[in-house]
Amino acid sequence: MGAPLIDLMQFTSVSAAVLDRARRRPRQVAVERPSALGAAWEKISAASLGDAIRAAGLGWIGLGLKPGDAVSILGSTSYEWMVMDLGAQAAGLVTVPIYETDSYEQVKWIAQKAQVKAVITDSTVQANMIRQLDREPELAGQISVVFSLDDSGFTRLLEHGRAIPPAELDERLQQIKLDDLCTIVFTSGTTGRPKGVEITHANFLRPLNAVIERGSWNDWIYNLGARVIYFLPVAHVLARFLGYQQLVGHGTAAFLPNPKTIVQDMQTFKPNALLVVPRVLEKIYNAADATAGSGIKLRIFRMAARTAEQWARLQESGAEISFGQKVKIRMARRLVLNKIRKLMGGNLEGIVSGGAPMAERLGRFFIGCGIEVLQGYGATETTGPLTMSDRIGNKTGYVGHPLLCNEVRLGEGGELQARGGSIMRGYHGEEQLTREAFTEDGWLKTGDIAQIDADGNVKITGRAKEIIVTAGGKNVAPEVLEERLKGHPLISQVMVVGDNKPFVAALVTLDKEMLPTWLKNHGMAQMDVTRAARDPRVLEALQRAVQRTNRAVSRAESIRKIKIITTDWTTENGMLTPSLKIKRNRIRDAYGEQIEDLYAKTEKQ
Repeated sequence: MGAPLIDLMQFTSVSAAVLDRARRRPRQVAVERPSALGAAWEKISAASLGDAIRAAGLGWIGLGLKPGDAVSILGSTSYEWMVMDLGAQAAGLVTVPIYETDSYEQVKWIAQKAQVKAVITDSTVQANMIRQLDREPELAGQISVVFSLDDSGFTRLLEHGRAIPPAELDERLQQIKLDDLCTIVFTSGTTGRPKGVEITHANFLRPLNAVIERGSWNDWIYNLGARVIYFLPVAHVLARFLGYQQLVGHGTAAFLPNPKTIVQDMQTFKPNALLVVPRVLEKIYNAADATAGSGIKLRIFRMAARTAEQWARLQESGAEISFGQKVKIRMARRLVLNKIRKLMGGNLEGIVSGGAPMAERLGRFFIGCGIEVLQGYGATETTGPLTMSDRIGNKTGYVGHPLLCNEVRLGEGGELQARGGSIMRGYHGEEQLTREAFTEDGWLKTGDIAQIDADGNVKITGRAKEIIVTAGGKNVAPEVLEERLKGHPLISQVMVVGDNKPFVAALVTLDKEMLPTWLKNHGMAQMDVTRAARDPRVLEALQRAVQRTNRAVSRAESIRKIKIITTDWTTENGMLTPSLKIKRNRIRDAYGEQIEDLYAKTEKQ
């Protein structure tokens, strides 16, 4: 349902815009969160959300924090996380998110670099880790407040604000300037030490306003009736950005701390839109493929998947759709595709994918299910989406046009470069790194290789630093191979290797959650991942998956060998970033011996 558009540039912070919604539309349901009663959802009005943000802001002030002071939130995605963040903004503070999966050394680096003065965590265990920082000579006495949510931390924060006059928060809000620092987001980074990206209030407000003006996503995120589940870490700038988008608008957001319950939560919350990274869609597709089993059921599923992709291609091309094709898609939806949509709540109209490029076949599959799939592209340095695709003229595999506040161009080697209202101020305390991040004429170097078509649509084809150059001089974009190979239900993660080597190879991890179903459907005895990695039938299935993957590339780019790694790569063991990208350098270091084994016989010959 359409809703009046608001000019966010009349405000100087996102907090002010959310509080304005609370005043203007107090009865709107702004947030729903899982209730202790199970399937029920607790409704939180815009007025209640505004009251909570104000109370949190007063609480931060009551802790003795001054404008410009840095505070950290270490925890999972939740309503409380967003309230504490927006309350800190309202008090003129700088929020420094910390991922749950960050190591002690990473947390120490962030706290020291950003001069964090207070931390609120999810758990007592996390709080105790923060307290240990006081023993570090360079951090002694710096962090004066450590609360944990499982020990009444949220309540304690609010209690500290009860003695503070409300007018003090109003004064703080009025003093905020657009160019003031809003947050320092330390890049999850696939290489090296995290860099603190400085994002101003204007960096959020300008692109938020541009997305509203563009209108493509408004029915799903901004307008009355929009219902979105957020389960990706709000410490990640994309999830936080889109959460803000909904809270300043008219829709209802659900912030879920446990992504493992996403399927059950979708069925009860019934979202009309979903924010995901491509790996989540890959898991849904693979689960459906594995559940189909074998024989006639598997053939029906694969037929439906092919029909979905064909349907999406026809829609995209604008070609006339024949009666026979319409019958095929209706049959495919009735037999298979509608069940997937029902699994996702039944009301899902759109998926917004970001964080990494999405395989085209995957996008077309969900489009065939009757769900629109749009992509955004950006990075921490661009405060969320730099570009976004539109519902009209959407091209699968492309990430759309730049927002009105931004512009893009191609630099040397096809690198995408950008400038505009959403581009970071710089890296915190790193003048040299900041200079290196920009061209001499002020454009941000994204590090991504791209193409721009005649209509201005952007397509990301790879990472400049991740391009593999084989010993024969062939340039290989690993992501193309990795995304296609992950389409097999047995495969969890893939890293393609081959730099300065005679051929391309890959490290592969198995999906232990999908393994039992796959084994059962193929009439095989149950076994653990270690045994499966040696089983001839499993190896044969993986080899067929490699052969299918290689059809998309030239012979010189084809994967010649794979090595199965029996320990999956996760955020918990430090092999994936919070947005589920592989940390190539970390994996290369950890599995250097296995990589060399792939080439040992060849190089000895």
